[in-house]
This record gives sequence, structure tokens and C-alpha cells, in this order.
Amino acid sequence: MDEPVVFSVGEISTLVRQTMEGAFPEVAVRGEVFGAKRNNSGHVYFALKDKENSLSAVCWRGNAETVFPLLKEGLEVVCYGRISAYGATSHYQLIVSRAEPAGQGALLQLLQERKEKLQKEGLFDPARKKPLPFLPSVIGVITSPTGAVIRDIMHRLDERFARHVVLWPVAVQGDGAAEQICQAVSGFNAIPAEGLSLPSGLVPRPNLLIVARGGGSLEDLWCFNEENVARAVAASDIPVISAVGHETDTTLIDFVSDLRAPTPTAAAEIAVPVRSDLQSRLLQQKRALIDKTCHILREKKAAAETLKYRMPSLSSTVEQWIQRLDDKENRLRMAWKNLFGQAQARLNATKNLLDAVSYVRVLEKGFALVTDHKNNPLTRAESIMPNKTITLHFADGQIKALTLPQQQELFK
Repeated sequence: MDEPVVFSVGEISTLVRQTMEGAFPEVAVRGEVFGAKRNNSGHVYFALKDKENSLSAVCWRGNAETVFPLLKEGLEVVCYGRISAYGATSHYQLIVSRAEPAGQGALLQLLQERKEKLQKEGLFDPARKKPLPFLPSVIGVITSPTGAVIRDIMHRLDERFARHVVLWPVAVQGDGAAEQICQAVSGFNAIPAEGLSLPSGLVPRPNLLIVARGGGSLEDLWCFNEENVARAVAASDIPVISAVGHETDTTLIDFVSDLRAPTPTAAAEIAVPVRSDLQSRLLQQKRALIDKTCHILREKKAAAETLKYRMPSLSSTVEQWIQRLDDKENRLRMAWKNLFGQAQARLNATKNLLDAVSYVRVLEKGFALVTDHKNNPLTRAESIMPNKTITLHFADGQIKALTLPQQQELFK
């Protein structure tokens, strides 16, 4: 009898691990979450349980960001990964790469928890909602490049008011869909105002985004309930219209978007007005403006006519001013006449006073005025020099006289 091969403990552990990994390279395991904890290293350790059994599980740090939020205590989930063995404790475990809630009940429970969490953070607050542009010049659409959704949106836009549309193609269901949608939202927001220059041409920055998908089950639409997608939409600087599923479908991004449209077609209708309606409205406003202007002009004309009849005629006004001028001229003339008369009265009085005291009146009484050759009055005899010419002034004239040499002695 051959002797069995002797293995070391480490060799056995390695063989067991290789055997398990070879037999179960990819599995999906359904169970309830138990004892999920995240280590300081970032790795997550937990267990999946059913009524009688328990399976250890680990999710490495690289996948923990998306897996750990799903690992609610008692929540039934489906974990995807591979079976391996951990030789240090001699037990096998599930290496988890991704996870998802199992069944609609679990999905609805998880969705409600996420809604409550984001609502507490204020991401549903109406005050955060951004107004949509009245007529966006560029619309960014985030959806699948194939299927009826993008065709319906384009067709409706062309019918109402054709706009420049930039499509960011994404998966709208299944693995990687949530990450692609997040990248699309942040990518559109990263485009500068002047646009992004690519080898294929200039990509303009949208001033409105539409995140759209057709109808489906809760599982089909689950990527729009992922927390990272909701946060990306809430953080968008560009206004976002959510248009996921049919009118009765509700996803998490409906609460954080700036406006929810019941269908992708309705999103196109919300995004732009009808061109013909605008033209008709502008025509109506133009007519109303013309009518209003004509009405104002008629009122102004009527007021002017009324004012015209109330105002005196120009000729009448001029005649009145001429009459006023004549009246003032007459008054001025009378004033000058009165002033001149008063001055004449005062002059005559002064003249009479001067006449009363004038030496001429004395001469008329028989007296004479004697002046020297310079016409200076000679009032005293001693001032008369001999052999000098003097003038004798009488009332009716004057004569010249020559003083005698002895005349001065005569008067002594």
C-alpha cells in the first residue's frame, strides 16, 4: 500500500484555496446581511445568512465604496464574486465584487432609506432648484444612444423648436450604468463656457441637461436610484430635467433634479416652447402694442384739440400785449410829464427867489454897480485907483469910465 503524500499545512491551504477558486470562479449568492463592518484599511467584512447556514464574505477596498452602502443589517442581497479560502483560520469565504438588493421589497426598503438620508441633507429642498432657461441654445441629453428615447426627444424638439443637442451615450441599466451616468453629468458640467475643442470639432457647453430612459421594472431603473447618481445630479451647475421611465415610475434623481418630466417626450416639451406659439404670441403683442400706441396718440390729439380751444388765439394775445404796451407807454409819458411839471414848479420858485434877491432889482431902483477892468465889484471908494477904467452897470445897460488922477483925493 502506497504511503500518502505528506503536505504541509500551508500546502494544504493553498490547494484548498486553488480548488475552490477553480470550482467557483464566479458565483452569485443570495442571503441576509449580518455583521457588516468596514476595517480601517477600507476593506469590508460581513456574512450572508439564510435560515440554517452562514457564509463569510469580504469586499476589498476597491469595491467597498459601492458595496458597503447596500450592506444593511438583515437586508436580503445578492452578492457577486468568487469563492476562496483563508488559510490562517481554515475557512472559506466569498470575495465580493458587487452587490444588489434581492427582490422588490429589499429594493424599496433601500430606496426609502436613501430618500430619507438625502432629504435630511437638504438635497430635496425646493430652494435648491435652479430655474430652467426659457429657450436653451444647447441641450445635453444623457441616455442610451440606441432605442426610442433619443429618437423621441429629437423628434419632439424638432416639432416644437429645434435646438442644438449634444448626446452623451451611457448604459441605462446593468453593470457600470450608474458610474457612466455620473461621468456624463460631471463631464457636461466640466465643459467651459466657450466650449470644448475636440478633434471632431467644438463641443458647446449645454445650458440644460436631460437624463432620460424608457420604462422598466424597479430593477431595470435601479441605476437611477443609486446614491452617487443622485448626488451627481444634485451637484450639477447646469439645470437638470429627469425623465426616467413612465409617468408612474419614480426614481431617486426625480427628487434631486430641478424638474421631473413624466416621460422623455414630456421632457422635450418642457425644455423648449413651441416656435409657432411664440410667433403667434409676438404677433399678438405687436398688435396690442400698436393698438395701445394708437389709443395714446388719439388721447393726446384730443387733449391737444381741447387745449387749443381753451387757449386764446395768437393774434388776440399779441393785440392784448400791444394794448398793454400802449397803456404802459401812456402811463410812463404821464409820469414823465408830472415829474417834469414838478421840477418846473421848483425851478420857477427858485428863479423867483433868485430874482427877489438879485442886484438887478436894486439897479432898477436907481442904483449902479461899479466893477473894475476884471469885472470885480468895487464896493468901497478906496478900492478905486486913479487913471483906471471902471464899468458902471445900470438897469438898462453899462458904460465905461476913466478915473481921474485926483479922484481918489476927492473921496477922502
